[in-house]
Amino acid sequence: MRAFIIRPFGTQKEIDFNRVDELLISPALTRLGADGRTTLDIFEAGNIRVDMFRRLLTADIVVADLSIHNANVFYELGIRHALRDRGTVMLRCEAENFPFDLQTDRYFVYKKEDPAAALEELVQTLKRTVDSTHKDSPVFMSLPELVEPDPSTFMAVPLDFSEEIERALADNRSGDLALISNEVRGFEWEIKGWRTVGRAQFNVKAYVAAKETWEAIRKLEPSDLEANLLLGTIYERLGDLTRSTQALDRALKNSTIKGDQRAEAYALLARNAKTRWRADWEKESVDARTEKALLSPYLKDSYENYERAFSEDLNHFYSGLNALAMLSIMIELAAKLPDNWNGLFDSDDEAARALATKKEHAKALAAAVDVSLAATLGRLKHNGKRDVWAEISVADLRYITSTKPARVAAAYREALAGAPEFACDSLRKQLSIYRDLGVVTTCLAEVEKIAGAPTAASQPVSPERKRVLLFAGHMIDAPGREKPRFPADKESIARAKIKEAIVKEMQTGAGVACGYAGAASGGDLLFQEVCAELGIPTRLYLAIPPQKYVTTSVAKAGPDWVTRFWNSYNAQTALGQVRVLSDATDVTDEDEYLPVWLRSKPEYTIWQRNNLWMLFNALNEGSDPKSSDPNVTLIALWDGATGDGAGGTADLVDKVEKRGARSEVIKTKEIFGL
Repeated sequence: MRAFIIRPFGTQKEIDFNRVDELLISPALTRLGADGRTTLDIFEAGNIRVDMFRRLLTADIVVADLSIHNANVFYELGIRHALRDRGTVMLRCEAENFPFDLQTDRYFVYKKEDPAAALEELVQTLKRTVDSTHKDSPVFMSLPELVEPDPSTFMAVPLDFSEEIERALADNRSGDLALISNEVRGFEWEIKGWRTVGRAQFNVKAYVAAKETWEAIRKLEPSDLEANLLLGTIYERLGDLTRSTQALDRALKNSTIKGDQRAEAYALLARNAKTRWRADWEKESVDARTEKALLSPYLKDSYENYERAFSEDLNHFYSGLNALAMLSIMIELAAKLPDNWNGLFDSDDEAARALATKKEHAKALAAAVDVSLAATLGRLKHNGKRDVWAEISVADLRYITSTKPARVAAAYREALAGAPEFACDSLRKQLSIYRDLGVVTTCLAEVEKIAGAPTAASQPVSPERKRVLLFAGHMIDAPGREKPRFPADKESIARAKIKEAIVKEMQTGAGVACGYAGAASGGDLLFQEVCAELGIPTRLYLAIPPQKYVTTSVAKAGPDWVTRFWNSYNAQTALGQVRVLSDATDVTDEDEYLPVWLRSKPEYTIWQRNNLWMLFNALNEGSDPKSSDPNVTLIALWDGATGDGAGGTADLVDKVEKRGARSEVIKTKEIFGL
């Protein structure tokens, strides 16, 4: 979260504004977890006005001290009120009368002689402001149709940041994308950075991590259109239809939404309703299914939302086709169950008229979908492209409207040629609805010969997942270390304890899938060797190139450890299980191992990044969208001290536990007798 403070500087009118900032405003923002402050830090950075305008636009919260008549303060406040509709807190002490235009606004009041006394109250005020969805800008309150600019469009992400995401996306590295999403927090361009990461996560179907990224955006911008549209799909894929529908409803309430986006939102709402509709009747007995399916309110809900989507965008043939499918099912169920259909209306005549109207509407809808598909195929042909879904949709339309099974089967035979298996699976799922309800079955038998018979509706049973292990621990003490931590003569003790911890995990639940670790002399290499002995595959993660790594993290323990490093490295390389975080070789300053975009991140090193890199990749391999259990255990060979700082074992233990994963600490002071 980014903050900006508008205030006078120094002592003016007997008020020490620097002291007010030091004792009240900055501590309150720190408690809020906000970064960024005033323009003082950009006085030497060129045109202060440009930076000031950008920060006033992009800050999530602005605090303005209006205790005295200060032209700069009023000017900056006016810019903020003109650019953002909310997120501005005005405060003052009793010093001077306020300009007429601001006299009716609400202020937070502090005592100039004791500003710290108001700290707790200001913290609560800031929290309420951040959480509020109400406008506080008099400009936007007076001009309700005024739309604020999207702050993220005024922030550029660093080039090497974008390139790092492109590489992770190309290699389908979901764990790397989760790491980058975590690292973006706190940068001035964090929202735009999250958008870039979140789109990549969505594209690789890393829905659990994508949810976290897009919710981070929504925490700052609750009504963000892109976030809510994507979360509508993400939550649906994760099986949370309630949150999916809520996200889509928020998107539809956004005044900036366009027709094609409304079409997509309504189509997603329709899909949610269709899923609920199927759940209503699929578990019923064969005899009860049709009645349950006809009377379920989700049938009408799904049909109407699909049609609403098609009405918003006639190029959105998918929604029109699905509206026709749901309407056709409704019509045939009504014909099969006239008593149930009539019971939905005040009279039998009204029911008959309604059914006749729906039949006529189905003809018109089919014609409109046919035109939409023809236009789509025409554009594709003109551009020399092919869309397998459009071709399958042509066959789907014929299935619903044709009485010639052989022709329909031929259409599917042509459309499915070379189509991916999931396209056939999608078709089989739709066919299963027709078969299970006994409706729209004229062409079913012939199409089954092409696509395969749909399987019976059932809930797949997920096998118990094997656990992923992550290791961190002390290196062998360098000769002459003043305070021993891992003496060389304790190696056998450490190996035995590491093996004991691994075997314990192997005997728990479904066992162990794999392990993640570095290859430093000491705990890392012992873990790698024990896993190899026990037949557990491992992933070897190095922060820096192997030659440099040996110098920094292996060689001090002696030549035997260097040999063991290369043995492990070569074996893992042959299996394709070695990854190197930084490929920089000509480094004079350790910060240069980090990409340029990360070097300004406070107290962040390549070693801390490497630990998080392993953690997020382990979490990605162990995760299951249907479970909140991270399914990762950290085994830590650790003395319990925190002296290593960011990037050390203590830091990793803390982050693992905050993620809800398990940790098994091998207490070195106890086992080594230190």
